[in-house]
Amino acid sequence: MEKAQEWITYGLDLAKEFGPKLLAGILIYIVGSWIVKKLVGGLRKVMAKSKYDESLQKFLLNLLSWTLKVFLILLVISQLGVDVTTFAAVIAAAGLAVGLALQGSLSNFAGGVLIMIFKPYRIGDLIEAQGELGVVKEIEIFTTKMVSPENKLIIIPNGTMANGNIVNYTAEGKIRVDTVIGVAYEEDIKKTKDVLLEVLTSNPNVLKEPAPSVNVLELADSSVNFAVRPFCKPEHYWDVYFATYEGCKLALDKAGIEIPYPHEVQIEKK
Repeated sequence: MEKAQEWITYGLDLAKEFGPKLLAGILIYIVGSWIVKKLVGGLRKVMAKSKYDESLQKFLLNLLSWTLKVFLILLVISQLGVDVTTFAAVIAAAGLAVGLALQGSLSNFAGGVLIMIFKPYRIGDLIEAQGELGVVKEIEIFTTKMVSPENKLIIIPNGTMANGNIVNYTAEGKIRVDTVIGVAYEEDIKKTKDVLLEVLTSNPNVLKEPAPSVNVLELADSSVNFAVRPFCKPEHYWDVYFATYEGCKLALDKAGIEIPYPHEVQIEKK
Protein backbone atom coordinates (compact mmCIF):
# COMPACT_ATOMS: atom_id res chain seq x y z
CA MET A 1 0.00 0.00 0.00
CA GLU A 2 2.83 2.34 0.91
CA LYS A 3 4.60 1.43 -2.38
CA ALA A 4 1.51 2.29 -4.39
CA GLN A 5 1.21 5.57 -2.54
CA GLU A 6 4.83 6.35 -3.40
CA TRP A 7 4.21 5.71 -7.12
CA ILE A 8 1.10 7.89 -7.06
CA THR A 9 3.01 10.66 -5.33
CA TYR A 10 5.86 10.31 -7.86
CA GLY A 11 3.42 10.45 -10.76
CA LEU A 12 1.73 13.53 -9.39
CA ASP A 13 5.10 15.22 -8.97
CA LEU A 14 6.00 14.42 -12.60
CA ALA A 15 2.62 15.69 -13.77
CA LYS A 16 3.12 18.93 -11.85
CA GLU A 17 6.62 19.39 -13.26
CA PHE A 18 6.21 18.26 -16.87
CA GLY A 19 2.44 18.51 -17.38
CA PRO A 20 2.37 22.26 -18.08
CA LYS A 21 5.41 21.92 -20.37
CA LEU A 22 3.77 19.03 -22.26
CA LEU A 23 0.49 20.90 -22.64
CA ALA A 24 2.38 24.02 -23.75
CA GLY A 25 4.35 21.94 -26.26
CA ILE A 26 1.17 20.41 -27.69
CA LEU A 27 -0.44 23.83 -27.90
CA ILE A 28 2.64 25.31 -29.61
CA TYR A 29 2.64 22.44 -32.13
CA ILE A 30 -1.07 22.83 -32.94
CA VAL A 31 -0.90 26.61 -33.30
CA GLY A 32 2.44 26.43 -35.12
CA SER A 33 1.12 23.86 -37.60
CA TRP A 34 -1.87 26.09 -38.30
CA ILE A 35 0.41 29.10 -38.87
CA VAL A 36 2.71 27.07 -41.19
CA LYS A 37 -0.30 25.89 -43.18
CA LYS A 38 -1.61 29.45 -43.52
CA LEU A 39 1.81 30.82 -44.54
CA VAL A 40 2.34 28.12 -47.18
CA GLY A 41 -1.25 28.56 -48.46
CA GLY A 42 -0.82 32.34 -48.65
CA LEU A 43 2.46 32.01 -50.53
CA ARG A 44 0.84 29.53 -52.92
CA LYS A 45 -1.88 32.07 -53.76
CA VAL A 46 0.70 34.83 -54.28
CA MET A 47 2.75 32.59 -56.59
CA ALA A 48 -0.36 31.59 -58.53
CA LYS A 49 -1.28 35.25 -59.10
CA SER A 50 2.29 36.08 -60.07
CA LYS A 51 2.24 33.18 -62.58
CA TYR A 52 5.32 31.44 -61.18
CA ASP A 53 6.53 28.35 -63.00
CA GLU A 54 4.60 25.32 -61.72
CA SER A 55 7.73 23.28 -60.96
CA LEU A 56 9.30 26.18 -59.09
CA GLN A 57 6.11 26.70 -57.09
CA LYS A 58 6.03 23.10 -55.86
CA PHE A 59 9.71 23.06 -55.02
CA LEU A 60 9.72 26.35 -53.08
CA LEU A 61 6.52 25.55 -51.21
CA ASN A 62 7.78 22.11 -50.17
CA LEU A 63 11.12 23.59 -49.10
CA LEU A 64 9.42 26.32 -47.06
CA SER A 65 6.96 23.88 -45.48
CA TRP A 66 9.64 21.41 -44.35
CA THR A 67 11.92 24.19 -43.09
CA LEU A 68 9.16 25.71 -40.96
CA LYS A 69 8.15 22.28 -39.64
CA VAL A 70 11.73 21.57 -38.55
CA PHE A 71 11.88 24.89 -36.67
CA LEU A 72 8.50 24.14 -35.10
CA ILE A 73 9.65 20.71 -33.89
CA LEU A 74 12.81 22.24 -32.42
CA LEU A 75 10.68 24.84 -30.65
CA VAL A 76 8.42 22.14 -29.15
CA ILE A 77 11.44 20.10 -28.04
CA SER A 78 12.92 23.21 -26.44
CA GLN A 79 9.65 23.82 -24.61
CA LEU A 80 9.83 20.28 -23.15
CA GLY A 81 13.19 21.12 -21.61
CA VAL A 82 15.44 19.21 -24.03
CA ASP A 83 18.78 20.85 -24.85
CA VAL A 84 18.20 21.98 -28.45
CA THR A 85 21.90 22.75 -28.96
CA THR A 86 22.87 19.13 -28.35
CA PHE A 87 19.94 17.90 -30.44
CA ALA A 88 20.93 20.19 -33.33
CA ALA A 89 24.54 18.98 -33.12
CA VAL A 90 23.36 15.37 -33.45
CA ILE A 91 21.21 16.30 -36.47
CA ALA A 92 24.14 18.16 -38.05
CA ALA A 93 26.45 15.18 -37.58
CA ALA A 94 23.89 12.81 -39.03
CA GLY A 95 23.30 15.22 -41.93
CA LEU A 96 27.02 15.35 -42.67
CA ALA A 97 27.25 11.55 -42.75
CA VAL A 98 24.24 11.27 -45.04
CA GLY A 99 25.59 14.07 -47.20
CA LEU A 100 28.91 12.31 -47.73
CA ALA A 101 27.09 9.11 -48.66
CA LEU A 102 24.79 10.88 -51.10
CA GLN A 103 27.11 13.34 -52.84
CA GLY A 104 25.73 12.49 -56.27
CA SER A 105 22.14 12.99 -55.12
CA LEU A 106 23.04 16.31 -53.49
CA SER A 107 24.66 17.42 -56.75
CA ASN A 108 21.45 16.57 -58.58
CA PHE A 109 19.43 18.39 -55.93
CA ALA A 110 21.60 21.49 -56.34
CA GLY A 111 21.24 21.19 -60.12
CA GLY A 112 17.47 21.03 -59.75
CA VAL A 113 17.52 24.18 -57.62
CA LEU A 114 19.60 26.02 -60.25
CA ILE A 115 17.31 24.87 -63.07
CA MET A 116 14.19 26.01 -61.20
CA ILE A 117 15.74 29.39 -60.35
CA PHE A 118 17.39 30.28 -63.68
CA LYS A 119 14.87 28.42 -65.87
CA PRO A 120 16.99 27.44 -68.90
CA TYR A 121 13.95 25.41 -69.95
CA ARG A 122 10.37 24.84 -68.86
CA ILE A 123 7.84 22.04 -69.09
CA GLY A 124 6.76 21.69 -72.74
CA ASP A 125 10.01 23.10 -74.21
CA LEU A 126 11.81 21.28 -77.01
CA ILE A 127 15.45 21.03 -75.90
CA GLU A 128 18.67 19.24 -76.75
CA ALA A 129 20.93 18.28 -73.84
CA GLN A 130 23.44 15.56 -73.01
CA GLY A 131 23.16 14.26 -76.58
CA GLU A 132 19.39 13.83 -76.31
CA LEU A 133 16.56 15.68 -78.08
CA GLY A 134 13.06 15.83 -76.68
CA VAL A 135 10.18 17.75 -75.14
CA VAL A 136 10.46 18.43 -71.40
CA LYS A 137 7.75 16.44 -69.65
CA GLU A 138 8.59 17.04 -66.01
CA ILE A 139 11.22 18.83 -63.92
CA GLU A 140 11.73 17.05 -60.63
CA ILE A 141 14.11 17.89 -57.80
CA PHE A 142 16.70 15.29 -58.85
CA THR A 143 15.96 14.58 -62.52
CA THR A 144 14.49 16.04 -65.70
CA LYS A 145 12.17 13.88 -67.81
CA MET A 146 11.95 14.35 -71.58
CA VAL A 147 10.00 12.64 -74.35
CA SER A 148 11.93 12.02 -77.56
CA PRO A 149 10.43 12.32 -81.09
CA GLU A 150 10.21 8.50 -81.02
CA ASN A 151 8.04 8.82 -77.87
CA LYS A 152 10.77 7.42 -75.64
CA LEU A 153 11.04 8.63 -72.03
CA ILE A 154 14.46 10.15 -71.32
CA ILE A 155 15.53 10.73 -67.70
CA ILE A 156 18.62 12.90 -67.12
CA PRO A 157 20.09 13.82 -63.68
CA ASN A 158 19.77 17.52 -62.94
CA GLY A 159 23.42 17.74 -61.90
CA THR A 160 24.61 16.98 -65.44
CA MET A 161 21.83 19.11 -66.95
CA ALA A 162 22.83 22.17 -64.92
CA ASN A 163 26.53 21.76 -65.78
CA GLY A 164 26.14 20.88 -69.47
CA ASN A 165 25.18 22.63 -72.69
CA ILE A 166 21.46 23.08 -73.33
CA VAL A 167 19.91 24.06 -76.64
CA ASN A 168 16.36 25.36 -76.16
CA TYR A 169 14.43 25.36 -79.44
CA THR A 170 11.27 26.75 -77.86
CA ALA A 171 12.59 29.76 -75.91
CA GLU A 172 12.42 32.20 -78.86
CA GLY A 173 8.95 31.07 -79.91
CA LYS A 174 9.99 30.18 -83.47
CA ILE A 175 12.42 27.80 -85.12
CA ARG A 176 13.94 27.50 -88.58
CA VAL A 177 13.54 24.24 -90.48
CA ASP A 178 16.60 23.55 -92.64
CA THR A 179 16.03 21.36 -95.70
CA VAL A 180 18.06 20.90 -98.90
CA ILE A 181 16.48 20.25 -102.30
CA GLY A 182 18.59 19.44 -105.37
CA VAL A 183 17.62 19.90 -109.04
CA ALA A 184 19.39 19.14 -112.30
CA TYR A 185 21.95 21.64 -113.64
CA GLU A 186 19.95 22.42 -116.77
CA GLU A 187 16.90 23.62 -114.82
CA ASP A 188 16.08 27.32 -114.53
CA ILE A 189 17.13 28.68 -111.13
CA LYS A 190 14.48 31.43 -110.89
CA LYS A 191 11.65 29.09 -111.85
CA THR A 192 12.87 26.51 -109.32
CA LYS A 193 13.05 29.12 -106.56
CA ASP A 194 9.52 30.31 -107.33
CA VAL A 195 8.14 26.75 -107.23
CA LEU A 196 9.86 25.93 -103.96
CA LEU A 197 8.87 29.23 -102.35
CA GLU A 198 5.25 28.62 -103.32
CA VAL A 199 5.37 25.31 -101.42
CA LEU A 200 6.49 27.14 -98.27
CA THR A 201 4.05 30.05 -98.45
CA SER A 202 1.09 27.72 -99.03
CA ASN A 203 1.79 25.76 -95.83
CA PRO A 204 -0.38 27.19 -93.00
CA ASN A 205 2.18 26.10 -90.37
CA VAL A 206 4.95 28.17 -91.96
CA LEU A 207 5.30 31.61 -90.39
CA LYS A 208 5.07 34.72 -92.57
CA GLU A 209 7.53 36.52 -90.30
CA PRO A 210 10.41 35.77 -90.49
CA ALA A 211 9.72 35.10 -94.13
CA PRO A 212 10.70 31.72 -95.59
CA SER A 213 13.68 31.72 -97.95
CA VAL A 214 14.94 29.69 -100.89
CA ASN A 215 18.57 30.19 -101.99
CA VAL A 216 21.23 28.34 -103.96
CA LEU A 217 23.29 26.53 -101.36
CA GLU A 218 25.94 24.75 -103.43
CA LEU A 219 26.85 23.43 -106.86
CA ALA A 220 27.17 19.72 -106.11
CA ASP A 221 28.50 16.96 -108.39
CA SER A 222 25.16 16.09 -109.96
CA SER A 223 22.75 18.82 -108.81
CA VAL A 224 22.24 22.44 -107.88
CA ASN A 225 21.25 22.32 -104.23
CA PHE A 226 18.82 24.85 -102.77
CA ALA A 227 18.60 25.76 -99.09
CA VAL A 228 14.86 25.69 -98.39
CA ARG A 229 14.31 27.34 -94.99
CA PRO A 230 10.86 28.00 -93.55
CA PHE A 231 10.22 29.22 -89.98
CA CYS A 232 7.54 27.74 -87.76
CA LYS A 233 6.48 27.31 -84.15
CA PRO A 234 8.50 24.65 -82.31
CA GLU A 235 5.47 22.38 -81.89
CA HIS A 236 5.03 22.32 -85.72
CA TYR A 237 8.68 21.51 -86.48
CA TRP A 238 8.31 17.93 -87.64
CA ASP A 239 5.07 18.62 -89.52
CA VAL A 240 6.77 21.40 -91.49
CA TYR A 241 9.94 19.35 -91.97
CA PHE A 242 8.18 16.40 -93.60
CA ALA A 243 5.63 18.55 -95.46
CA THR A 244 8.44 20.60 -97.02
CA TYR A 245 10.21 17.62 -98.52
CA GLU A 246 7.00 16.02 -99.74
CA GLY A 247 5.54 19.27 -101.08
CA CYS A 248 8.75 20.22 -102.88
CA LYS A 249 8.98 16.84 -104.60
CA LEU A 250 5.36 16.98 -105.79
CA ALA A 251 5.62 20.61 -106.90
CA LEU A 252 8.85 20.06 -108.84
CA ASP A 253 7.38 17.02 -110.59
CA LYS A 254 4.28 19.00 -111.51
CA ALA A 255 6.41 21.85 -112.88
CA GLY A 256 8.52 19.44 -114.93
CA ILE A 257 11.71 20.25 -113.03
CA GLU A 258 14.06 17.29 -112.85
CA ILE A 259 15.38 16.03 -109.53
CA PRO A 260 18.49 13.91 -110.24
CA TYR A 261 19.12 10.68 -108.39
CA PRO A 262 21.95 10.89 -105.83
CA HIS A 263 24.09 8.36 -107.68
CA GLU A 264 23.94 10.25 -111.01
CA VAL A 265 27.12 12.03 -111.99
CA GLN A 266 27.12 14.96 -114.40
CA ILE A 267 28.99 13.90 -117.55
CA GLU A 268 30.66 16.61 -119.56
CA LYS A 269 29.47 16.59 -123.18
CA LYS A 270 32.17 16.61 -125.85
